[in-house]
Amino acid sequence: MGRILRQNVEAERDNPPFDRVCMDGVAVASAEFLGGRRQFRIQATQAAGAVPLQLAAPGMAIEIMTGAVLPPGTDCVIPLEEYDLVDGTLTLKPEAAADPWRNVQRRGSDSQPGVPMLTSGTRLGAAEIAVVASAGLAEIEVSRQPRVMVISTGDELIEPGQPIADHQVRRSNAYGVVAALETHGFASVHDEHLRDDEALMRNRLRELLDSHDVLVLSGGVSKGKFDFVPTTLKALGVEEVFYQVAQRPGRPMWFGAGPRGQLVFGLPGNPVSTLICLVRYVLPALRTAMSWQPPPLERVTIQESMNGRKMAYFMPVRRCPDAAVLASASIRPPSGSGDFLALAGTDGFVELPPAPEGYAAGFVADFYSW
Repeated sequence: MGRILRQNVEAERDNPPFDRVCMDGVAVASAEFLGGRRQFRIQATQAAGAVPLQLAAPGMAIEIMTGAVLPPGTDCVIPLEEYDLVDGTLTLKPEAAADPWRNVQRRGSDSQPGVPMLTSGTRLGAAEIAVVASAGLAEIEVSRQPRVMVISTGDELIEPGQPIADHQVRRSNAYGVVAALETHGFASVHDEHLRDDEALMRNRLRELLDSHDVLVLSGGVSKGKFDFVPTTLKALGVEEVFYQVAQRPGRPMWFGAGPRGQLVFGLPGNPVSTLICLVRYVLPALRTAMSWQPPPLERVTIQESMNGRKMAYFMPVRRCPDAAVLASASIRPPSGSGDFLALAGTDGFVELPPAPEGYAAGFVADFYSW
């Protein structure tokens, strides 16, 4: 459950593999009904999973169960509610109908051999797993879950439940990041806290790079005297791919690749920036690495007008579904990139392109769910 297919899944045979009965009732030849016959003699009863019976004569009927093979010589099923059965003779009620192929699912109508039922990149949910089983596959190739370590840095961070001084803050970013990763289907996620000690950070990051596929760091990526993350990663052989993005919030974001292809994300330490950059960049990167084909982004209309922005801007919103073709959303501006509380009760954020002239009510934007 939740894994990503790395192969196509094809039907092993026609699906359904036979003309399948879709309702309990009697199987008859529709031509007899269309010719005026309203009484039939019961020949036998056929259960699902039984070898199909052959209709003995046109005026006969075979009691049939849902899921059974349609008996040769019959081409429709009349449900129980439309006939009376007395001493082996059934009499059709006035409302009965017997059109050809009524209550019958034709062989191969769902899928046929050689045509993929599922394609590589599909995420396995309950329905997809049932499809895999229906193809007769006991094993399939899937993407391995990435081993992810979430790291928060800073001497000022104190764990929930521990005594805290006036000059300290709670360690909260890591818990939000872990929860977001797990919500989006990543199961092998752990977290750790590193103090602002350059030697300690270098030693521990070396160990974590060796044991994980992805490092997601929160804080320590700006240009402050104690922001050791970029220089430490460089010393460990992590190649910087980019540093700083023309966006608000989250401008000081850092990304690099380790010696073995590990993905290393240095997210800004402010809580709003951390979570937005995680959803906007980290989640899509992990999905791409797993060959996951997510559905297209949802588009929403913004209910309120907004002042202009000189660079891309991410605005938290609360979705307000209505009768329109597009869902609408109401903006929930945080008081700053540290205002984590403003995100509570929101559904995600929209990405607004640079527009110094502003955004009118009704502006359509891409929506990212938390």
